[in-house]
Amino acid sequence: MQSAPVRDGPRANDMIDSREIRLIDHEGNNHGVVATVDALKAARTIGLDLVEVSPTAKPPVCKLMDLGKYKYEEQKKANVARKKQKTVDVKEIKMRPNIDDHDYTTKMKKVVEFIGDGDKVKVTMRFRGREMAHQELGLNVMKRVQEEMAETAKVEQHPKTEGRQMIMVLAPR
Repeated sequence: MQSAPVRDGPRANDMIDSREIRLIDHEGNNHGVVATVDALKAARTIGLDLVEVSPTAKPPVCKLMDLGKYKYEEQKKANVARKKQKTVDVKEIKMRPNIDDHDYTTKMKKVVEFIGDGDKVKVTMRFRGREMAHQELGLNVMKRVQEEMAETAKVEQHPKTEGRQMIMVLAPR
């Protein structure tokens, strides 16, 4: 059993299966409800395609236009939209529970930079050896990060321990 062919873009010309359509000509004038056969004849005499622009309307709205040009312009619009969209990355900052003030400041500058760029930040607290017995030190550092970033970032995932590390995720407000 063969499936229906995959079509790209709107239905056009003989693909339109409605008996009647609302016709709009190439200049934008509304010709009202017309039989599809008559609209196809009109399109062929002008040398244009009959393109279904609003298939959900009752009756469907079709326009006389150049299908190739229409597809090209739609593709250009999609490319511009794709170029403008921002992908949110998750950046990771690794810390230790007994981090020094200078190291902490340096890491926080990077966190502020990442949040400013619109990225999420995953703050990872690594515990080694006997540090596992004092997880409250790591939690205190995480709370300090959370308090300093309160105005610019919201906590998306609160600090939780997974094995030998504690993880918190911050997202821009």
